[in-house]
Amino acid sequence: MSYIIDRRLNAKNKSTVNRKRFLERYRKHIKKAVADEVSKRSITDIESTEKISISQDDVSEPVFGHGPGGEMDMVHPGNKEFAKGDRFKRPEGGSGGSGSGSASDSGEGMDEFQFQISQEEMLEFMFEDLELPNLIKRQLMGSESFKYVHGGISSVGSPNNISIIRSMRSANARRIALTSKKRKRLKAIALLLEQLREEPVTEQDVSDIKILEDEAVMLRRRIDAIPFLDDFDIRYNLNIKQPTPTSKAVMFCLMDVSGSMTQDIKDIAKRFYMLLYLFLKRNYKHIDVVFIRHHTSAKEVDEEEFFYSRETGGTIVSSALQKMREVIKDRYSPEEWNIYGAQASDGDNWGEDSSNCFNLLCEDILPHVQYYSYVEITERQHQSLWTEYERVAAKFPDYFAMQKIETAADIYPVFRELFARKEVI
Repeated sequence: MSYIIDRRLNAKNKSTVNRKRFLERYRKHIKKAVADEVSKRSITDIESTEKISISQDDVSEPVFGHGPGGEMDMVHPGNKEFAKGDRFKRPEGGSGGSGSGSASDSGEGMDEFQFQISQEEMLEFMFEDLELPNLIKRQLMGSESFKYVHGGISSVGSPNNISIIRSMRSANARRIALTSKKRKRLKAIALLLEQLREEPVTEQDVSDIKILEDEAVMLRRRIDAIPFLDDFDIRYNLNIKQPTPTSKAVMFCLMDVSGSMTQDIKDIAKRFYMLLYLFLKRNYKHIDVVFIRHHTSAKEVDEEEFFYSRETGGTIVSSALQKMREVIKDRYSPEEWNIYGAQASDGDNWGEDSSNCFNLLCEDILPHVQYYSYVEITERQHQSLWTEYERVAAKFPDYFAMQKIETAADIYPVFRELFARKEVI
């Protein structure tokens, strides 16, 4: 007969190590669950914390247990109601318990394991293995681009920068320099005393031995009087500020808000840009984001107006590209900045304007940018703008990418496809 009582308490936030192990072990399954969850969320709660679920089969582990037979009493961890020897009533409704729902003939199902995931963990899984393509180092930035590096040894400094090894080395060198002659004289006295004591000792020898012993005592006293460590032995690590090359980048977000863009299409575009904005702000320190909305004309707006303004009109896509060209010329020199562009549209465009877009991209924009992405949000057949952009992609395969989004479920997969980290060959 076995009696097992386990009442070990585990308060909140005391299983951090176990949680990290869990997240690392089931990273693949959690990443898929996060991707599914992101596709369901709206713009306002895309980065909020929430419970996510993974298959119970994915977290099952082999366990040790008692063999069949015998009698066994136990109180499970976390039990607050029962102690050893307590009895409890049989569940109502028969020995099978109340169950979790009504019967069904819809086939096999799968239990789920549900747990809470934090905002930081959510963003980590969302943006894992993503990066801005072709990011290179440009000019030195301001004071934030300096770092402290070891610049040698100094005789002055703060106590927390003391170099123990160099200080002890200096002290040892000082003691050797100040006591070397005395130590040599002590060795010579030791030899003389040994010689005098080996031979028959005369009255003169006794006098000489006394003089030598007194000299030896004096020398040892002088050697011992020299301090083991003195103030001018102390050495300090010298840290100097060194400028570090920092990558400066700017992302242009170009969104079509014309009349052909229905509210559902605009919501998909905004969710795509929200993902992009979160990704940039979380992963890059020195980056500017320029928001451009366009219908028949384009204008640069702030974040609030970009996501929530209800202005609409006709469609001239080239107006957004012209505005991007103007802003680059005015504020973002290609010699100093890594320039990126992300454009979202339903593909509708006015008249022959699609050819103007081709010329603007090929002649004025793509020669100066690191990467440009275009997403077309439509369930219809592609029109002239997509055709022109296919020509652009063929001409600039390393700097231009295009994808199609039909439903909200496509946003996150397309986003990962556009900004996936490329392996360096």
